[in-house]
Amino acid sequence: MQTALISNKASSSTLPLFVLDAPQPHKIVASPAPAVGSVQSCSKDQEIFAEGDRAAFVYKVLSGVVRTSKLLSDGRRQIDAFHLAGDIFGIEAGDEYRFCAEAVGDCVVIAYRRNSLGTLTGNDAQLAQELTMGMMRSLIRAQNHMLLLGRKSALEKIATFLLDLAGRTADGDAVDLPMSRSDIADHLGLTIETVSRSFTQLERQGVIGLPSARRVMLSNKDALERLDA
Repeated sequence: MQTALISNKASSSTLPLFVLDAPQPHKIVASPAPAVGSVQSCSKDQEIFAEGDRAAFVYKVLSGVVRTSKLLSDGRRQIDAFHLAGDIFGIEAGDEYRFCAEAVGDCVVIAYRRNSLGTLTGNDAQLAQELTMGMMRSLIRAQNHMLLLGRKSALEKIATFLLDLAGRTADGDAVDLPMSRSDIADHLGLTIETVSRSFTQLERQGVIGLPSARRVMLSNKDALERLDA
């Protein structure tokens, strides 16, 4: 992991941490360099922090994708979330990380020291908004993921997953999948075989196109949205 310290002049304006506009659709874009933080370059599958580590930092994805996951007592892995460019992760109420975080592919993140957040957000209105909106988006996705795991069929889970990724990327009619089928299965509570069968079934029905294993064309978004309803 390569680390570099960057520092720019803080914004002169201030904004209370919890004064927000309504959440807006989140798109994958290259995030600008933040005001203060430690920039870290990570390679594929590199661990950023482990479950049980001291939660000394809060992170923001600048480029690439990060997955957060927990190893269950029976040895199964549950992927909590995929964090895209601009997303905040590693926010904890306690002193330790409850999940581990790993780079899905090559990625760049910025680490903000947790004990400095009060000062940083007090001096930088944009950072305050980014962190608060990041926490709100994480909460909303966690609630949606809980409902997905408990109430939806395999096809409905795949539809929800694809529409969520499409809503967070610049190209809403196609989705590039940086994660493996195994990652998708562990995120949706399915087996790899069920994930593959579901993709094939949706392709045969003309709902999606699969020009490659990592690219999905959303040929019939109305059908996907009906499955997601």
